[in-house]
Amino acid sequence: MKQSWRWFGPNDPITLREIRQAGATDIVTALHHVRCGDLWTPEEIALRQRQVEWDAQRNQPTGLTWSVVESVAVHESIKTQTGDWRQRIAIYQQSLTNLAAAGITTICYNFMPVLDWTRTDLELEIDDGSTVLHCDWAGIAAFDLFVLQRPRAEACYSPEERAEAKVLFDRLDATGRQQLADNILLGLPGTVDDLTPAQFLEMLGRYDGIDADRLRQNLFDFLTEIMPLCDRLGIRMAIHPDDPPRPIFGLPRILSTPADVERLFAAVPSTNNGLTLCTGSFGGRKDNDVAVMFETFAPRIHFAHLRNVTFIEGTEKTFHESNHLTGRVDMVRVMTALLREEARRGVGIPVRPDHGKLMDCDLGRGCYAGYSYAGRMIGLAELRGLEFGLRAALGQTMSHGR
Repeated sequence: MKQSWRWFGPNDPITLREIRQAGATDIVTALHHVRCGDLWTPEEIALRQRQVEWDAQRNQPTGLTWSVVESVAVHESIKTQTGDWRQRIAIYQQSLTNLAAAGITTICYNFMPVLDWTRTDLELEIDDGSTVLHCDWAGIAAFDLFVLQRPRAEACYSPEERAEAKVLFDRLDATGRQQLADNILLGLPGTVDDLTPAQFLEMLGRYDGIDADRLRQNLFDFLTEIMPLCDRLGIRMAIHPDDPPRPIFGLPRILSTPADVERLFAAVPSTNNGLTLCTGSFGGRKDNDVAVMFETFAPRIHFAHLRNVTFIEGTEKTFHESNHLTGRVDMVRVMTALLREEARRGVGIPVRPDHGKLMDCDLGRGCYAGYSYAGRMIGLAELRGLEFGLRAALGQTMSHGR
């Protein structure tokens, strides 16, 4: 596997030198300072590429390669097919052209409305004292019903879920309620800015009348527009699944299950229309067998996020992140499928550890939630060790890096 690492650019508290020392060889990054929907110019791409690959302070190569873009974000007007959406697609196509000219041809993106991944707690303490990201469905419902007060929200939850949400909300003081809202509305670089509940409610209104079928067709239309360019330039589009993988805040979800992936590939059959297989996102549904999904869709997997999740006992929708090799995802079987697909292709697939736990040594560094140094370094080391062991068992030769 190509051992990759997400880097948020020069403002990331994790340095490229630290990333290289963790064993990574490939960087996953984006032009996070460019607003969603704006053009990625050749000059800005070249600058970021040089920042990744050349250590100006030491006047030497970093040993790293910018191999995956995460993400060239898709503008909301494209998702809703409103306003200047055709112009936004043209801008997107030019950004892809400029990236391909720089030799960067693997593009991770998502088609989730309004929000990227959503969590209710960014610092849930686990047994070893470190903290992880947590998605509590009662917390989602409590925010929706009692903070956001979204019209018709009650219909999205069962009576039992509404009752649990009320108990949780009543238990929170004003500070706790504000923290819940802040956690849910967190914006990562290159996605959205942090939102207020009022701003969020306004953005949700843009999706009135857009159900899953309509949103899915808008995705197919977007890909149909850009795929001839991708085929010509060898650009691999790798869509990221929904996270959490179910409708949320009244917003439709269209990439949460194996059936969703099958519909996508059938509608846009080009092999450049592929998948970012995120084991944690698909793992957020108990009816998804993520290892089987990896095996099934392996030829169309262009990029992978490997992480694990654990469900709270007795719940169907509440989970937290766990160590990379332990949780409900069979990471041994996933890695085996990855290695077999790499052997078939004769080339490595970029893989990055995702959502590492926050350990004491990273406290105060100002890391983005889920993107601490030590937690991801441990994750990468575990995945690398698993790769070494499985390659030996499969009789494959192993060399570090590429």
